Amino acid sequence: MKSTLILIGILLFLFPSAYADIYKYTDEHGVACYTDAPLGKKADRIIKEKTVSPTPQQKAVRKDSQGTSDYHSIIHEKATKYSLDPSLVKAVIKAESNWNERAVSRKGAMGLMQLMPTTANEMDVRNPFNPEENIEGGTRYLRYLLERYNGDLILALAAYNAGPKRIDTFGTVPPITETRQYVNRVLSLYNGRLSYAFDGETPKQKRPEPIYKVVLQDGTVLFTNSPLFKTNVARF
Repeated sequence: MKSTLILIGILLFLFPSAYADIYKYTDEHGVACYTDAPLGKKADRIIKEKTVSPTPQQKAVRKDSQGTSDYHSIIHEKATKYSLDPSLVKAVIKAESNWNERAVSRKGAMGLMQLMPTTANEMDVRNPFNPEENIEGGTRYLRYLLERYNGDLILALAAYNAGPKRIDTFGTVPPITETRQYVNRVLSLYNGRLSYAFDGETPKQKRPEPIYKVVLQDGTVLFTNSPLFKTNVARF
């Protein structure tokens, strides 16, 4: 029976003054657990961080350098392996974690490409906080989704965010604001497309101007979009 990945208390953003080391151990049920506080358990340290936090400027430079150099070779290697455009993988990473290899979402998604525990397990990712393993798993999963939806990038991205079950249920991009914003975000980062008109989405139209019926003193009826007279005016 394969171990299920469980994240325990890796909330880096709660510790602004220092980064915590990350440890991995296996509990009595065979579950692989990740924690910043092993509490006496026999655990292996898999990530070691310096105790001095970088300044906001240093963080920004670090993120930029990660996106252009630190992970460049890994992204190109994995993208080539799974026949994907490296720019697409970079767009997904930017949208998912903003190049933070230790990012953890409220729902438990982990690492650069924000893999859920079940997805990480299915993609054979043992350490989702290892950049190479995470990019390998995320790229492989994205390729799987593209094949599942016959190369439809829109559906594949929507499934990456909301899960394939929701896509299969609706037969298209589900009416979930977060998912639609996510798809547009990745597309914008990938090819500069700012907005996509989803199926079933009512396009925003300019509200029509009201038409007024004006009866003049001589009995003449005038239809206009501007009430020229304050009396004998009926709005349509």
